[in-house]
Amino acid sequence: MDIWAMVEAERRELADLAESLTDEQWVTQSLCDEWKVRDVVGHVLAVAKTSKLSALASIARNRFDVDRWLARDGLEQGRRSRSDLVSELRDRAAGRLLPPMIKPANLLADTLVHAQDVRRPLLLRREIPHDRLRVALDCEKGSSMLGVKKRVAGLRLVATDLDWSHGEGPEVRGAAEAILMTMLDRRVALTDLSGPGVAVLSSRP
Repeated sequence: MDIWAMVEAERRELADLAESLTDEQWVTQSLCDEWKVRDVVGHVLAVAKTSKLSALASIARNRFDVDRWLARDGLEQGRRSRSDLVSELRDRAAGRLLPPMIKPANLLADTLVHAQDVRRPLLLRREIPHDRLRVALDCEKGSSMLGVKKRVAGLRLVATDLDWSHGEGPEVRGAAEAILMTMLDRRVALTDLSGPGVAVLSSRP
């Protein structure tokens, strides 16, 4: 299983999507509060060209506030022309730089979910390859980053479209994409889930 190949494919597919959008779609609000569609694409590009050293320098410049750094970086990149963003994202798609404390599987999950942050508001459905979803789910299920581990504790998550489950407790069932989105705090995906554990999950930050 070549996770880096999956990351590259996700980046290229996002570049293709960005290129295909109308001007109105390009400035539509994404699922990320501070970002429009263009800024999400900018963030994915920013991560693709961020090394451990450059990330640490940027975090320091932002008073060691990681969320502030990421938000500002996405906005800065998002101000560039669409053609420039698409071109550079394709050029860097095969790159293998990693920010601090990030594994390739985390990077895959981040890129995949951000593509959905763009697609869901635009009502653009996508069949995500199951192997990518499985890697992302397995990586994130026990992650303390972004509060995922605490968010899903004491629940049984069951994907209905591939052979994947995790945990014990009240059940949460749904498509793997919806489970992954909810794990990473995209609350809009809660409506795509069912089972007695959904009420518990929806009550958690």
